[in-house]
Amino acid sequence: MTFAWYGNLKNVELPIWKLILISWGIAFFEYCFMVPANKIGYANGMSGFQLKLTQEVITLIVFSLFALFYLKEPFHWKYLVSFMLLLGAIYFMFKK
Repeated sequence: MTFAWYGNLKNVELPIWKLILISWGIAFFEYCFMVPANKIGYANGMSGFQLKLTQEVITLIVFSLFALFYLKEPFHWKYLVSFMLLLGAIYFMFKK
């Protein structure tokens, strides 16, 4: 989803309708993996909250790498602090 949603930021010459079609074409394949993964996780005891928070953390990690290496954006210390807080949230969510 990261590339489907943000990959077009560097592509200014394509019309928006083409970018939308390309993005949805890319996103379709991710949904083909995400829906079964959520179904399997839920069937194996994860709650909806746990599935969503796990998905958000994975998305943030992937987006961070994407922003650094594809968009060439700087990484600030405040992003690292935010990620640590999110990891703390995950710890408490999965704590028995």
